[in-house]
Amino acid sequence: MEEPINGWARRNNGVTLTKSYQMEKRAFIKTTLLAAGALLMPRKSRALEFYPTEKNGEWAILYGTWCGSSRDASIWISEGMNGIANVFDVRENPDLSGYKHLIVGGSIRSGVTSMELQDYLTKHKTLLAQKIRGYFAVCGNMRQPVTEEQYHNFFNNHLCKLTGVESGAQRVFLGRVTFGLMEPDVRKQMQSMPGMEEYDNLKRAECMAFGREFLEKRGS
Repeated sequence: MEEPINGWARRNNGVTLTKSYQMEKRAFIKTTLLAAGALLMPRKSRALEFYPTEKNGEWAILYGTWCGSSRDASIWISEGMNGIANVFDVRENPDLSGYKHLIVGGSIRSGVTSMELQDYLTKHKTLLAQKIRGYFAVCGNMRQPVTEEQYHNFFNNHLCKLTGVESGAQRVFLGRVTFGLMEPDVRKQMQSMPGMEEYDNLKRAECMAFGREFLEKRGS
């Protein structure tokens, strides 16, 4: 008969586990595998929530960005709305079905927003059609003042065509350039342009003012 010694049993001059220890080991391995699987599961997208104000669950802001300019613009727009709008990065593929009102925008490169935003708006065109209340765009515009041309190109010829929704407030914000946040090839291209340097023309006050427009319409 085997004689357990400190949780082990001798057999044929070798060492084997007792039955109880083997069961504990199997349970441990199972638990470890389940935990690892949970880590690999895609997490549900969540809105950026910064404010202690109570959300009414009706408003959302969806943005596409490369280097964070439209993220900040979205946050500041929400601040102008007293924080009632949840803010979503399109790269998280958010579920916006539960929201009634949506503001859509993004950073501009070569006259268009990010491909992620374009794909999302095209895929969910039917769902979003009754929700969109306005648009915004963030564009460096070579540090030149915004004109009607930018409004026509970014909204009429781009975002409105993607969504099929032409109504709603529209605003173009001047953007910024931060070389360290750019993809290497884009950074190299930008730095090769004569006279190009880093700049920041995105204004929090302008973004908040745009947000207040929606808040005032909501209260009227």
